Amino acid sequence: MRRIGRIFKRAGETISNGNKGLKAAVLAASAVFLIALPAAAQDLTDNARYAAIVVDAQSGEVFYAQRADSARYPASLTKIMTLYMAFDALAHGTLKPTDQITMSAHATSQAPVKVYLRPGDTIDVDTAMRLIALYSANDLAVALAEKIGGGSEERFAAMMTIKAQELGMTHTRFVNANGLPDPRQISSARDLAILARAVMRDYPQYYDYFNLPSQEFRGRTYVNHNPLRSMPGIDGMKTGFTNAAGYNLVASGVRNNHRLIAVMLGGSNKTQRREHVTALMNTGFDVIARRDRGERIEIAQNEFTRAMDAEARMPEGPQPYTILADNGDVVGGNAPLSDAQLRETLEGSEQANASDVDVQRASSTIKAPAVAQTLSAATNTAALVKKPATKVAAADKPTAQTTAKSKKAALADKAAKGKKKKDPTAVYAVQIGAFKDKSLANDWAKKMKSKFSNHLANGTTDISKNDNGWYRTRFVTLTKAQASAACKDISAKHLDCMVIKPDA
Repeated sequence: MRRIGRIFKRAGETISNGNKGLKAAVLAASAVFLIALPAAAQDLTDNARYAAIVVDAQSGEVFYAQRADSARYPASLTKIMTLYMAFDALAHGTLKPTDQITMSAHATSQAPVKVYLRPGDTIDVDTAMRLIALYSANDLAVALAEKIGGGSEERFAAMMTIKAQELGMTHTRFVNANGLPDPRQISSARDLAILARAVMRDYPQYYDYFNLPSQEFRGRTYVNHNPLRSMPGIDGMKTGFTNAAGYNLVASGVRNNHRLIAVMLGGSNKTQRREHVTALMNTGFDVIARRDRGERIEIAQNEFTRAMDAEARMPEGPQPYTILADNGDVVGGNAPLSDAQLRETLEGSEQANASDVDVQRASSTIKAPAVAQTLSAATNTAALVKKPATKVAAADKPTAQTTAKSKKAALADKAAKGKKKKDPTAVYAVQIGAFKDKSLANDWAKKMKSKFSNHLANGTTDISKNDNGWYRTRFVTLTKAQASAACKDISAKHLDCMVIKPDA
């Protein structure tokens, strides 16, 4: 892995131009992808934002390409280039991992996701790069850019664009270091594959930054959000999301000494992004395995087009978060959330949910109402009636045989008591978000309860502040069936929802 750069050709020799030099083998591999992908992963062609490419990291061969040269918003995939520039500075000795970065007012003013440092605070370069790579910290990306760019993010962005052109990224322009929305900042799936390949080729010693599981900083654990890290062989790289860009992902992995790079842009939700990139990678490795067995994959361009046209279309278009922020009925006198409010709070909410350890374990504080406690404690209503005590008659006195049976029964009772029983009073809950502003949490809860009243009408709203300062928004006192059904419908609208299980 560390020596992967030695076997690379210059990025751009094979994948630099989508309109020239496509060979039959490339088209053949593309056709195999279209045939092999499951329907759920393929229903993307009607999504105007969708673009993708799969590339052999060693040779640069393009296995699959769909709108690979169309202009797209890179979102946080921008940070791959920000880190590439940092790796370049480290390699040339103009930057050291132990150098301190002083946070500017401009850097700390960036929208979430961020680590919320204040102007004048300091952080070392190594820790900043770790948090940019695994947590996508917007404030640290700008601070690192200012450190390298002589105090100017604008100057650094110009340096990024120049470097991108040198690498062969002909469809790319950068105006900021973190990928926050700006219509001037564009790239393409092919360009981002070139960039990913350049990182591995030029600075393989730093590639592991994109595979860090977590990072401790100032008493908090920040978790890597790459949804493919659990997939065998996957070892990087980066996710991205804005409302305009959709759900983006660059992923890379190795199987049987073959490395692939997959880029997906414009996904409609996190699940679709994860499943589609998983399918792209699996299909790519399958093509390689079949070739290694001597199979010749060769299909003409018209077969490629026919296979693509035969695929099913998306049954439902992408749904933005603003599905609940339209100008329809106002709930409880609350004005709809603006796009800006939703973008800031819900992008942060996605990160907060991912790092909220309480979501991963059962809550011991949520109990059923008192009446439910009483009823669930008895097997039937007759058990609630107090029975009179009875005296033991002389004939009922224990014999040796009955004593032995009693001992066996006692041992059985003891063993049964040793087994952990489920708490009948603990019930399920669902978490629909986490917010820095309590009023937004309250407003979101009201809108969600109105929109999904068939599932949440009987749920009790619970908004509590966790140790990291996020107001977790939950509906409690639900049954398992209610919680599961609620999250199923909420997730179908591309909104965050997690079932919170009771203690086992």
